[in-house]
Amino acid sequence: MATNAPVTTPPRPGVGGTLDRFFEITHRGSTWAREIRGGVVTFVTMAYIVILNPLILGGFSADQAAKDVAGNWLENGQVGAVTALTAGVMTILFGTVARLPFAFAAGLGINSFLAVNVVQDVTWPEAMGLVVINGLVITILAVTGLRSMIFTAVPAALKTAITVGIGLFIAFIGLVDSGFVRTSGTSSPPLQLGDSGSVATLPTITFVIGLLVIGVLMARKVRGAIFIGIVASTIIAIALQAIFQVPPSNGQNLDDWNLNAPVLPTQIVALPDLSLVGQFSFGAFARIGVLSAVMLVFTLVFTNFFDAMGTMTGLAKAGDVADADGTFPRLRSALIVEGVGAVAGGATSSSSNTVFVESASGIGEGARTGFASVVTGALFLLAMFFTPLTQVVPLEVAASALVIVGALMVSQISQIDWTDFSVALPVFLTIITMPLTYSIANGIGVGFVSWVVVRAFAGRARTISPLLWVVAAGFLVYFVRGPIEALIG
Repeated sequence: MATNAPVTTPPRPGVGGTLDRFFEITHRGSTWAREIRGGVVTFVTMAYIVILNPLILGGFSADQAAKDVAGNWLENGQVGAVTALTAGVMTILFGTVARLPFAFAAGLGINSFLAVNVVQDVTWPEAMGLVVINGLVITILAVTGLRSMIFTAVPAALKTAITVGIGLFIAFIGLVDSGFVRTSGTSSPPLQLGDSGSVATLPTITFVIGLLVIGVLMARKVRGAIFIGIVASTIIAIALQAIFQVPPSNGQNLDDWNLNAPVLPTQIVALPDLSLVGQFSFGAFARIGVLSAVMLVFTLVFTNFFDAMGTMTGLAKAGDVADADGTFPRLRSALIVEGVGAVAGGATSSSSNTVFVESASGIGEGARTGFASVVTGALFLLAMFFTPLTQVVPLEVAASALVIVGALMVSQISQIDWTDFSVALPVFLTIITMPLTYSIANGIGVGFVSWVVVRAFAGRARTISPLLWVVAAGFLVYFVRGPIEALIG
């Protein structure tokens, strides 16, 4: 069978050749320039987390911060510093151990869960202690090989569906973050185009410009299309902002920038405050009881475990490093490091760190190896000292790159056999649930449960892996955990 694999030349001897062999840059048909460019693009697309995570977990004052049960809160600057620190360290670690172009940062689902639900009953250090335990459980599952076994037990069709679902998910994130798609405030329809059908606001127009610029460059097969588009769109955004002076959003005015206005900062360098490192405890078990604490850990583990598994599946396929069954090189090492990311996130009070789906932007730029992750991680560490610069690129510009990458990932839908309905229905439910519920884990869970039920009653129970039965049962418990938590009290 003919392949389109790139013609590669052996790396030259010396330091460059050694690093080339270690990261397998030539072997994977990549180049140093592509890896560096991809690492930079991934950072630019993810840099918003250094701004957004402190807004979710912390605050600038006690009046508008997420207070815990004892009335304590996390200071915005401190959260920003540990967010960049942990993301940088974990991304570099993953790049050198797993040698894949996946970047790490504080997971948005879990940090919101901590701020909205968990700290209503425990203190912030106790909440972070639960995150550490969650990470230890995931790491143990990875070390023992159970996590890899579950990963390989997932049928190829579901793995492809996960990739497609993630593509729709990140595209939907981009459309919503840009203001191109908004909630209508009514049940019918729940979503609408822009503000009552109008997208004529400066931030949304900037998104459209970025989307079209990158789209045209991609169509013309220009190297570095995403990176060039992000830089060009940011320059345009800075110029428009200088003229129209649109403020960042206060959560009420839909015409404002979603997160940060694209202006050149007056202060560039700032020393990071890392006081939150090590500020965690395991006192939640005494405060709310063992059963309640265990239930919180169970929720964290399920979300962390399957969000990461689904994201890695999608990124591996997007980066052409996955085998036919969806697995990829150094799978166990990757899963172990991901578990360590959860531990590190809890230990630094930045929340569980996990693989970010925005890594697909760097992969779309050509990144294929862990060297791109090293570049991204190094930029996160620099971001600790240059936090003001992370606010130059508006979220709307990053959103345009996400939509482009989402389109690339959705193209894999052609690999799915839609003629077998016992495959088609679980696959469809997996794909559609992710963007509609804003959760990769939910999509995977619905897909697993429906796969087991439909295939079993269609007379194909013997084709279902025993592990898939166990995981599907676990997801059933996960989906009905509300009544269970109520019974526990």
